[in-house]
Amino acid sequence: MPPSNSQRSDSQRAGAAQPAHGGNIAWAAALAGCSPHLILDFSASINPLGPPPSAIAAIQAHLGDLRHYPDPSYADLRRAIAAFHPLSHDWILPGNGAAELLTWAARDLATLDTVRLLTPAFGDYLRALQAFGATVEKIPLAGVGVTECGNAGVTEPVIPSRPHSGWLLNNPHNPTGTLLPREVLLPLLEASPLVVVDEAFMDFLPPEAQSQVSLLEWVARCPNLVIVRSLTKFYSLPGLRLGYAIAHPDRLQRWQQWRDPWSVNSLAAAAAIAALADIPFQQRPWDWLPPARQQLFDGLAALPGLHPLPSAANYLLVQTDGSATDLQTRLLQQHQILIRHCTSFPELGDRFFRVAVRTKAENQRLLEALANAVKAG
Repeated sequence: MPPSNSQRSDSQRAGAAQPAHGGNIAWAAALAGCSPHLILDFSASINPLGPPPSAIAAIQAHLGDLRHYPDPSYADLRRAIAAFHPLSHDWILPGNGAAELLTWAARDLATLDTVRLLTPAFGDYLRALQAFGATVEKIPLAGVGVTECGNAGVTEPVIPSRPHSGWLLNNPHNPTGTLLPREVLLPLLEASPLVVVDEAFMDFLPPEAQSQVSLLEWVARCPNLVIVRSLTKFYSLPGLRLGYAIAHPDRLQRWQQWRDPWSVNSLAAAAAIAALADIPFQQRPWDWLPPARQQLFDGLAALPGLHPLPSAANYLLVQTDGSATDLQTRLLQQHQILIRHCTSFPELGDRFFRVAVRTKAENQRLLEALANAVKAG
């Protein structure tokens, strides 16, 4: 049954108040009128196969550590991350999620004449930069939208370099899932005093693909390069809040002096060490993602009025001929499924939504619900 006028008004008010991030299950459950445990969440791009049992076991084994403060240097965690890449541990700084580290990156970037963002951009970038008074210049990612043939797509970006301007980028790009090739990014390192690349979703690419696009191997030779990574999306541990930065030790020591002590809790550190060593688990997402993503892409493309963009990540950006916020409301109230509309991205507005790639059974449930919701709309 379609929602009544009063229900629609309530949902619109709730939609206007919801935070910009995905994964707000409490808000979604209130709108759907059900328990949060019943919401199928496609709004947060988290690996549906995790968390790794090894990480859960590590948390249980280290419960006794709660009696003590964490090691302020996080020596064991830094060594585990350094061995994973491999790098010297001096080039590693763990943080309370990638978000904390991007805050310190924004403080560094704000000292430059301008900071350039490739838009549409993750909203926290602008928040962090504005907190430190940065002058921001937005550079559009060309080609986001529907072509004359009716197929959504993104053209390969042409990014102009400019001296005295810093860059804050993500690769794969969020929300489009586009991969930025090295030949696009490397000239920025030659012309800019600081380039920060958020590789939060890079782990979802298999190692051979990562080696072709990640800038990790350039960090040691480029003191103006910072790589930020997340340990919560690939390992399905967003509640633990854990990420890390890779950069020149002098820069990381400065960041360490800026921030509060003990930003990473003991259980998060133990879980991360275990997950990084769990090679069998890491293979599972690399096997799952390509066919599941293709299934979801093909199913979305077959629905009238929906135009998904090709993606290298574990999410798909979809343009819709109707209102994405109305579609989100119908899915929640009729099917208890949460997607993320993209009104928080000013360049996209109410004609785009983003969905995570989940298991094939969950993807199929979404596709069936979308078919009903699109028809009802």
